[in-house]
Amino acid sequence: MNKPLTNNCALVVPCYNEADRLQKVAFTEYLSCSTSASIVFVNDGSTDGTLAILRELASAMPSKVQVLDKQPNAGKAEAVRHGMLHALKTPGLAYVGFWDADLATPLHAVDDLLGVLTNHPKLEIVLGSRVRLMGRHIERRAARHYMGRVFATCASIVLGLPLYDTQCGAKLFRATPNLAQILQRPFLSRWIFDVEIIARFLQLHHGNKELTELIYEFPLTHWKDIAGSKLRSRDFYKAVRELWIIRKRYFS
Repeated sequence: MNKPLTNNCALVVPCYNEADRLQKVAFTEYLSCSTSASIVFVNDGSTDGTLAILRELASAMPSKVQVLDKQPNAGKAEAVRHGMLHALKTPGLAYVGFWDADLATPLHAVDDLLGVLTNHPKLEIVLGSRVRLMGRHIERRAARHYMGRVFATCASIVLGLPLYDTQCGAKLFRATPNLAQILQRPFLSRWIFDVEIIARFLQLHHGNKELTELIYEFPLTHWKDIAGSKLRSRDFYKAVRELWIIRKRYFS
């Protein structure tokens, strides 16, 4: 039985066969120091030792870690949606988001994104953005960077918003009834649900162009490709196909 979360920001971390990559020490150290964050790990039908590791973390920090065991494997999109809906039931929760289990984006960036939301009360979404600028440490393989730029440009055109990076796995949202409504239905897409969340947000606000005042992209200071990613080059084509499906469903 999960104990109630105690902090006002819940991070959902979807996990599928992460036993060899999960950085237990990094998660434990961050949660020990953080006064605002807790984590909901969603085990998405893992077949290795992931679930046992997650339960160890929850046992060590019961007020800051919850584990949802989702069976069978249904993909990252549904793991995130399931976890965020669960987190939104937490009394007093102010913020909720999702974070990649491999910590390609270090956990200290959570506080950066939280700072943006707390300092700008009108904002509803803060997206981590992998912008390679002087003084920032963004380590990304060239092929993935350029494919990502092509996809991000296409997503920006479909959404009608000047977004630089829709696919970074570091995002925070204000915990609102609107967000719960956006997450009620399963996603059409398995790979680019990030884009679909924004599409639903646009639909909810009737495509109001003032949404640029509700969504903020934060240039991350650190991001690094982590070995063992489950994404492959061929998945780019699946993502483009799903972008077309999103366009037809939400913008036609």
